[in-house]
Amino acid sequence: MSDQTVALRPPARPRRSGLFAQKPAQPGALYGLPGGPSATISLVTGAVLIGLWFLVTQAGLVKPLFLPSPIAVWNKFLIALTKGVAGSTLAEHTGASLFRVLSAFFLATVTAIPIGIMMGMSRWARGIFDPVIEFYRPLPPLAYLPLVIIWLGIGEVSKVFLIFLAIFAPMAIAARAGVRSVATEQMHAAYAMGASRTQVLTHVVTKAALPEIFTGMRIGIGVGWTTLVAAEMVAATKGLGFMVLNAAQFLDSATVIMGIMVIGAFAFAFDLLIRYAERRLIPWKGRV
Repeated sequence: MSDQTVALRPPARPRRSGLFAQKPAQPGALYGLPGGPSATISLVTGAVLIGLWFLVTQAGLVKPLFLPSPIAVWNKFLIALTKGVAGSTLAEHTGASLFRVLSAFFLATVTAIPIGIMMGMSRWARGIFDPVIEFYRPLPPLAYLPLVIIWLGIGEVSKVFLIFLAIFAPMAIAARAGVRSVATEQMHAAYAMGASRTQVLTHVVTKAALPEIFTGMRIGIGVGWTTLVAAEMVAATKGLGFMVLNAAQFLDSATVIMGIMVIGAFAFAFDLLIRYAERRLIPWKGRV
């Protein structure tokens, strides 16, 4: 058995010097977090944009109705945090939106990933699920929102289900692509060593597909936050999307921009969290 064992680790690459020398990774970049020169450039870019925003509004080049000043947006944030807007505080709006997005993301994770793996492993599963996913995937959520309301009503279930549908498709497709990218030689080698079909599926196929699965999760959580506003258009009384839509009806641009920035901050934070988990769980990604 020992002479048939194949070394899975590739030979070490020779060190390069000069222009192509490999630089040590920054502490933040090691876990998929912003760090090093890129983070500095991003911070400077953000500061420049905020500075330009401040100068444009202070000079009166744009009316406050269309572009309120950063100070007005900050004051609106403080008001929303303490007194509240649209009948609820910012914490209550955030809690309602987090519940909807995270519930939909959890449901998509436990259903889309197994179905995507089955689609990659079985032509029957691919023939059953692929047409349905590919048909509704390009459709905007507003297109099938009325149908979801007819089916499930105007409560929380319909909102979560709408976000779930938006997240499901990219996660299933990513899992299928990850399984299809597994080299046949890897599975044959596992079978030759006496592995069962279940062991090949869990220890070879699933692990090899993890990078694509995590990419699908990152795309999915972003799509979930994108769909949140559409989900909270109908019969919502709380939520970040509801807060933005309610403020738009009263031409309250400061609240609209504040809500957009809060949604973007949470979406970015969840993306960083998934990237961190990806670095911890898939340390071999990009190194083989």
